[in-house]
Amino acid sequence: MSSATRRIIALRQKIRAHDYSYYVLDQPTIGDFEYDQLFMELKKLEGEHPDLVTPDSPTQRVGGEPLAEFEKIAHRKPMLSLANTYSTDEIREFDARVKKLLETEEDIHYLCEPKFDGLAVELIYENGLLTGALTRGDGTVGENVLSNIRTIRSVPLKLKKAPLRLEVRGEILIYKKDFAQLNEAQQEAGEMPFANPRNAAAGAIRQLDPRIAAARPLRAFCYAPGALEGVSVDSQAAWLEFLHHMGFPCLQFGVWNSLKLEAGPRLAAVCKGIDEALEYYEGIMGLRHSLPFDIDGVVIKVNLFNLQNALGTVARNPRWATAAKFAPEQATTTIEDIVVQVGRTGALTPVAVMKPVRVGGVTIVNATLHNQSEVERKDVRVGDTVVVQRAGDVIPEVVEVVLKKRPLGTRKFKLPDQCPVCQEPVVLIEGEVVTRCVNPLCPAILNEALKHFASRRALNIEKLGDKILEQMTTHGMVKRFSDLFALTKNDVLELPRQGEKSAQNIIESIEHSRSTTLNRFIYALGIRFVGEQTAKTLAKRFRTLDEFLGASEEQLLEVENIGPKVAAAITARLANAEFRREVNRILQNGVTLEKPKALALNQPLKGKTVVITGTLPLPRDEIKDQIIALGGKSPGSISKTTDYLLAGEASGSKLDKAAELGVKILDWDEFQKLIR
Repeated sequence: MSSATRRIIALRQKIRAHDYSYYVLDQPTIGDFEYDQLFMELKKLEGEHPDLVTPDSPTQRVGGEPLAEFEKIAHRKPMLSLANTYSTDEIREFDARVKKLLETEEDIHYLCEPKFDGLAVELIYENGLLTGALTRGDGTVGENVLSNIRTIRSVPLKLKKAPLRLEVRGEILIYKKDFAQLNEAQQEAGEMPFANPRNAAAGAIRQLDPRIAAARPLRAFCYAPGALEGVSVDSQAAWLEFLHHMGFPCLQFGVWNSLKLEAGPRLAAVCKGIDEALEYYEGIMGLRHSLPFDIDGVVIKVNLFNLQNALGTVARNPRWATAAKFAPEQATTTIEDIVVQVGRTGALTPVAVMKPVRVGGVTIVNATLHNQSEVERKDVRVGDTVVVQRAGDVIPEVVEVVLKKRPLGTRKFKLPDQCPVCQEPVVLIEGEVVTRCVNPLCPAILNEALKHFASRRALNIEKLGDKILEQMTTHGMVKRFSDLFALTKNDVLELPRQGEKSAQNIIESIEHSRSTTLNRFIYALGIRFVGEQTAKTLAKRFRTLDEFLGASEEQLLEVENIGPKVAAAITARLANAEFRREVNRILQNGVTLEKPKALALNQPLKGKTVVITGTLPLPRDEIKDQIIALGGKSPGSISKTTDYLLAGEASGSKLDKAAELGVKILDWDEFQKLIR
């Protein structure tokens, strides 16, 4: 075995272990920089030895080219759906049917677990390798969405000591906190927000372009077996133990104890009899809102597989399980007013002010109506009676208007033509759904921009709350980001109801925030379309603030997941003289950025421009990443400044243009020699 082969194997094992700790256990064991160094080294070695690239390599998770269509494949074992129950009486009736069919009066042991509100899938492993991933479809035939599932880092691509064939069923979902960030990015980009986490997850998996799945924060939880070969387990509990041992993301279980039920990994439980199962049902209902993901009930399954087999199925439902659903958490209230809020990007958002109503243990007063198109679609008016719920158990939303209760004389709502704060004209940019105030001096934009700048995921000025910031802008104390770092304790004491200790805490929080990272700083600046993840990507690519400030649109387009729209927005902001002056003022007022760690890799392509064409051994996006990591640039078009054209099979017009311009043409082997 060559040294390169040994190193590749070792790197893959390390990266898989770190992925498992981070994405399955939520316990990272290594920093982002160290992880990236391992990943880049693996990509470099695989680029040098393409014959050693395997489908299970961590480098193969990046979304590849769009598919023409999904292949339809039959499930070897029908993928049944569960019958629903909606009350404790119906759950007891389920238990009575089970006992009657099994001809017993003894208590049945049930495995109980939360019912995830996601998209059901079946993962297929052959000789330990992930070779297929099917949707439920009609229960008999599903669509193979393997290219999308491979992008989910909590799903193992390769198993250790695996049986000949293993089919594992589970759910694809998005955590509530990730969903909130995803919708924030959607709205900032002028796009429609997603209705709930399930829609966002299911929509990504059903896209023909796997890059969409790769860009969404998808997670997986496994819980049920499909067809098995070489696996010997006798119960649902043993199956969960097996999944955990094999490295699958799954809920661990314990014997039912109502005093120990908490929102941790041991959310599943073996319950001895229906009384304990009902206690579990009530307990999980109480925990529902503290869980990191959406659930819509609990699943109650007969634990032993031999009893499941004896019970069998009826129609498309197993007799041995039921989905004990929670009642929908909705309520009815009335719209007292519709006000317009102005966000940090100038977006005008209509917000329904409602008669207070409790939904899911929380009192709701306001609910966003998103934009004019959404208001018109639902036809929400002041005075209407509406049904409200918490989307993703987090965001209050108006579900529908109760038209039969609409009072006479109500009028349709329309966003104003002027900003409600600064009275400047507003605009609706072509191709967007969000109306915006474009006055950079608008007080509302300043307030919201400052709140974003000081927020936890940005500069994290912990003690600087929204109300205090609003007081500071109202009193003219803060007119831009940099002013925050010139504040003194005496300045803060001039604000209403500020004591010595509170003022000191605010100044100490500002002081603590002076030292930050490049990705947090870029995110804090509030550049349109640049969310938290994009800021991290930009920081990885440009490494220093000076490099980022000097980035051209062409360079930005080379960065992963940055398209023309985002690149144009960043370029426009970087070209703004006042923006650059403000960045300098922030730095002059004492803000410092952590120095990037030295790159471990050599830079054989430093200053070189390499254009790619044709079909090559690795996906084009990965080759571009490799070129950038080695110091080069890889734009999409060829020009006089291009140093090399990397040409694969079926190269097109770029080959002719390279010959015409005298650009050196490399095949794959020549490219490998160059980067060595």
